[in-house]
Amino acid sequence: MAAARALVRGVLLGTYSIGRSRSLIFNTVHVQRRGISACIDPSIGLSDEQKEFQKVAFDFAANEMAPHMAEWDQKEIFPVDAMKKAAQLGFGGIYVNPDVGGSGLSRLDTSIIFEALSTGCVSTTAYISIHNMCAWMIDTFGNKEQREKYCPDLCSMQKFASYCLTEPGSGSDAASLLTSAKLQGEHYILNGTKAFISGGGDTDVYVVMCRTGGKGPKGISCLVVEKETPGLSFGKKEKKVGWNSQPTRAVIFEDCAVPVTNRLGAEGEGFSIAMKGLNGGRINIASCSLGAAHASVLLARDHMCVRKQFGETLSNSQFLQFKLAEMATKLVASRLLVRHAALALQEGRPDAVSLCSMAKLFVTDECFSICNQALQIHGGYGYLKDYAVQQYVRDIRVHQILEGTNEVMRMIIARSLLTES
Repeated sequence: MAAARALVRGVLLGTYSIGRSRSLIFNTVHVQRRGISACIDPSIGLSDEQKEFQKVAFDFAANEMAPHMAEWDQKEIFPVDAMKKAAQLGFGGIYVNPDVGGSGLSRLDTSIIFEALSTGCVSTTAYISIHNMCAWMIDTFGNKEQREKYCPDLCSMQKFASYCLTEPGSGSDAASLLTSAKLQGEHYILNGTKAFISGGGDTDVYVVMCRTGGKGPKGISCLVVEKETPGLSFGKKEKKVGWNSQPTRAVIFEDCAVPVTNRLGAEGEGFSIAMKGLNGGRINIASCSLGAAHASVLLARDHMCVRKQFGETLSNSQFLQFKLAEMATKLVASRLLVRHAALALQEGRPDAVSLCSMAKLFVTDECFSICNQALQIHGGYGYLKDYAVQQYVRDIRVHQILEGTNEVMRMIIARSLLTES
């Protein structure tokens, strides 16, 4: 593992150099990043190696993502080329094992990278996090042939992946899903519909949870379905409030024949696989929220220093000073919780599931509050699409819903507390 980390470190430092980001309103946060106050500096407490990963991710966000963030949102562009560049830095399979093309980094390393990338474009980074989760699931639960078949192309982002759990009638109650897979000879015949699938229709590999047995979680299995499979089709592209740089569609299976060799794990293990994937996904999406909040604090601060009202800059208003202080405090508290949960997950601790749920609940709520307050500080300007803060608000609102709603996170945490009493 040490050798793998050294190799990744060399790739990251050797294949990307710092460029000059355009000095636009949209990129102010990146231009001013060198002036981050020590109290909110996201590099505090990191190892030298982690700081290097973080720096590469921040620079990629500033140069390859932020200049296009507004255009990707407004034109609903799925930025395949930019993501392939990210994959060249090792960001296509961050916590996938190196023997199949992954970077072999830790969950904490992953969180640090996603937080930095998200300052450049939340929506694109969130998709990359979902893609990473799918690649990890195949790497972790697949056999040798499956890992070697799928993981190298996913880690290089020559192919893209989607996670298919949610259905029109089973969102928070995922164990009640109805998509069926009936065994016929050497194939499963798949029928059903998945809803709200990130990347749906534009991606190549679909990690699908389906019912091969009776009711409840023990009747669910996991299949890898390739895009060209007959019987696989897609619904219309959804029109969303945010997350517009990634397409969202229904994924439809009609007598779709999937080889038995495409099943991950044994029959009946699908729900467990899905939940283990989501534990990491919750850390990932919380990390994306951190990036948006970090960027928004800096944008609010810079706006306060230049915007004048009643003959003086907003920075002289004690009320707004206190608001900014509260935003910074929430940001740092959120970051500490995410990193604590990431370490617990990496170490396989018994409290990992609860901590991942706590991180997802607290951080997505608090970071949305930070971004929303930053928009308020901008006043009417914050509501204009010329200013990045409104996009951060729109893009992270959905983080309180996906990867398990925050109401479900409360249920998981409470159940853990009550069963241990």
